[in-house]
Amino acid sequence: MLPYTTVEEAAAALGRNLTSAETIWFNYSANKSDYCLFCHNILFLFLIFSVVPLPVVFIELMRFYNHKIQQKVKLSPSEMLKCYKDVMKMFIFVVGPLQLVSYPSIKMIGIRTGLPLPSGWEIALQLLVYFMVEDYTNYWIHRFLHGKWGYEKIHRVHHEYAAPIGYAAPYAHWAEILILGIPSFLGPAMAPGHMITFWLWIALRQIEAIETHSGYDFPWTLTKYIPFYGGADYHDYHHYVGGQSQSNFASVFTYCDYIYGTDKGYRYQKKVLKKLKEEMANDGGQNGYNVPTQNLKSD
Repeated sequence: MLPYTTVEEAAAALGRNLTSAETIWFNYSANKSDYCLFCHNILFLFLIFSVVPLPVVFIELMRFYNHKIQQKVKLSPSEMLKCYKDVMKMFIFVVGPLQLVSYPSIKMIGIRTGLPLPSGWEIALQLLVYFMVEDYTNYWIHRFLHGKWGYEKIHRVHHEYAAPIGYAAPYAHWAEILILGIPSFLGPAMAPGHMITFWLWIALRQIEAIETHSGYDFPWTLTKYIPFYGGADYHDYHHYVGGQSQSNFASVFTYCDYIYGTDKGYRYQKKVLKKLKEEMANDGGQNGYNVPTQNLKSD
C-alpha cells in the first residue's frame, strides 16, 4: 500500500509531478495492500490460460491446417475441452494456492509496489534477465525430468500430448508445476523490480509457453525476429520425439541446446527435409515425394 493519501502528497515526496502512468497507478493501487496487488497474478493467469489459446483453437476447429506442424493429428472439440478442464483443475488446486502462499518470498526478494514507476528501459532489461535466467535453469530441470525416474514419475504427464495444443502448455503433473516455479522466481530474486514488471514477467512467460505449444508455425509470427528464439516448430519436435528423448529441452531460447548438443536430432531433421524439398522442386515432383513436416525421429 502506498504511503501517500493524495497525488499532491506523492508528488511532494518525489519532488516532481507524477507522470500520467504514475497517476493511474496511484489511483488504482493507493488503497490496495501489496498482498492484494500480488494476487492479481491469479486473475491474470486465469485469463491467459483461458483466452490466449482460443485463436488457435478456432483455427483447429475450422480445419485450417496450412500451418499446422503435425497435420495428421487432429483433436476433437471434446478433447480440447477436456484438456482445458484438466488445466483449470490444476489451476484451482495447485497454481492458485501456490500464488497465495508465495507472497512472503516476493516481499523477501524486494518486489516493490510504490513510486516512482520503473522506466521502459528498466522494465525491458529486467524482463530480459528474467527470461535468460529462467531459460537456463529450466533447461537443466527439463533435462533431469527426461531421465528415467523424472520422466516416469513426473514429466510423462506433460507428454501425453505428442502433438501439443495451446491449452496443454500448463498441462503437467502437480510436482512439475511446483518444481518449474523455482526458475520463474530466480530472475526476480536476482534483479528485483516493480510489481508491474513482475506482472508482465508472469504474463509474458505464460503467453510464450502457450505459443510454443500451439502446434502451429505461422510465418508472420513476430517472435521469429527474436534472436535464438525457439518457437512452436522447435518445441513441437520435442513433443513429437517424446519419451526419454534428449532433444530440444529449451523453454524459450535455443542456445543451450546448441551449446550442449541437444538439438542435433532437430537440425538433422531440418537438413533432410530441406534436401527432400529441393529434390522434389528440381524434378517437378515426378518421383512422387511426399514431404512431411514432422516424421523423422532422431535423438
